[in-house]
Amino acid sequence: MADDGSKQSSNVWPLPKFYFKVDIGDQKDVPFQEISGLDTETQPIEYRAGNSKEFSTVKMPGIKKTGNVTLKKGVFAKDNKFWDWYNQIKLNTIKRVPVTIQLCDEGGNPTMVWTLANAWPTKITGTDMKSDGNEVAVESLEVAHEGLTIANK
Repeated sequence: MADDGSKQSSNVWPLPKFYFKVDIGDQKDVPFQEISGLDTETQPIEYRAGNSKEFSTVKMPGIKKTGNVTLKKGVFAKDNKFWDWYNQIKLNTIKRVPVTIQLCDEGGNPTMVWTLANAWPTKITGTDMKSDGNEVAVESLEVAHEGLTIANK
């Protein structure tokens, strides 16, 4: 008799990456096609004391650094929310909001949650246009942030 998979543990297979939800500030469940740049790194500090018998440096963890996150979505008629947010940049000030990205299971429940602290738009790229193209118009929003946290639900 064939195995129908009902007795398998839920942690046998990795999660698919195509079912996710995004909240930007008070905007809930904003539809995006693609998200990239969820990374963080620690810059190494190299040090060597003058009286060290080793002729090489020691590497220590330094400042944490996060890259910008890029969110891509389809272009919809009369939807200028991101341009409106971007146009609020005045005299080095901008409204900063949390951005929450939730990777969901088949039931729509979040399994992993990435939260970007104090995010703000640093770049918007409009769609490219092609007279013989057969694709959806896609724009991208690049946000800078001040920290990335990951939670498992």
